[in-house]
Amino acid sequence: MQVPLWLALAVVGYLGIKLIRPPAWLVAVLLLGGFLLADSVLAPAINGFVK
Repeated sequence: MQVPLWLALAVVGYLGIKLIRPPAWLVAVLLLGGFLLADSVLAPAINGFVK
């Protein structure tokens, strides 16, 4: 069975917010930080580290 990545991330994100209940500002900071890092000079280094 193959699940699209966006669906898996949506389910994990939904469950994480429902079960852990992080503050809204923390969710916003993590999403914005990830978005900004993905388009930064550090993106290739992060990609190499993750893989």
